[in-house]
Amino acid sequence: MEHRTIGELMTRKVVSVQLDTPFKDIARVLADHAVSAVPVLDALGRPAGIVSEADLLRKAADRSDLSGRTPVPHLEAWERARAEGRTAGELMSAPAVCAHPEWTVVEAARLMEVQNVKRLPVVDEADVLLGIVSRSDLLRVFLRKDQAIEDEISHEVIGRTARLGAAGVTAKVVRGQVTLHGSVDDPLLIPVLMRMCAGVDGVVAVSEELRPAVAAGSARPAGRSAAHA
Repeated sequence: MEHRTIGELMTRKVVSVQLDTPFKDIARVLADHAVSAVPVLDALGRPAGIVSEADLLRKAADRSDLSGRTPVPHLEAWERARAEGRTAGELMSAPAVCAHPEWTVVEAARLMEVQNVKRLPVVDEADVLLGIVSRSDLLRVFLRKDQAIEDEISHEVIGRTARLGAAGVTAKVVRGQVTLHGSVDDPLLIPVLMRMCAGVDGVVAVSEELRPAVAAGSARPAGRSAAHA
């Protein structure tokens, strides 16, 4: 199966700033391009970190509130140091958590979850910035048409396992939910089929209504009483 790669999903025209970009210039870049964060690049074009609206707002939150209506937030030492920063290099979250263009959606999503980040700069072998991928970019695989998913499962999943005993299986996809119908020679093949279907881009859930195939020459059970005989 051909999984969509990060290189196919990423945004290539990336808005970025430099390590020495001043605070106000960062705020202007974010506002002008309607983005909530940008990579911070070193002199070689490699992401050194990410600076976001949250990083800039930390400075505002650390200021005195003369009205006294809201409490002063508690900031750790590292947070206070960044709140006092004046340039992107001083304000950014670092190091940058990056992905590579050949990664799959699953790999990028897992890294985002583990690192608790909303976006990943995409870099080449020399760590030079190629693009950026966000959570919304990863969700684009779920916009695949049901028919496209059904065709891929029919050809790549069922077709690949037909000789193993899945030749009698068909798939129906409705709103990304896959249901497998038919019969299999070996019941142990059922969880294998379900895992393979779940790995197809755009699949939301997989269920099955499969039964063991009846061997040639065997009589089919005739009703409930025969099944319990």
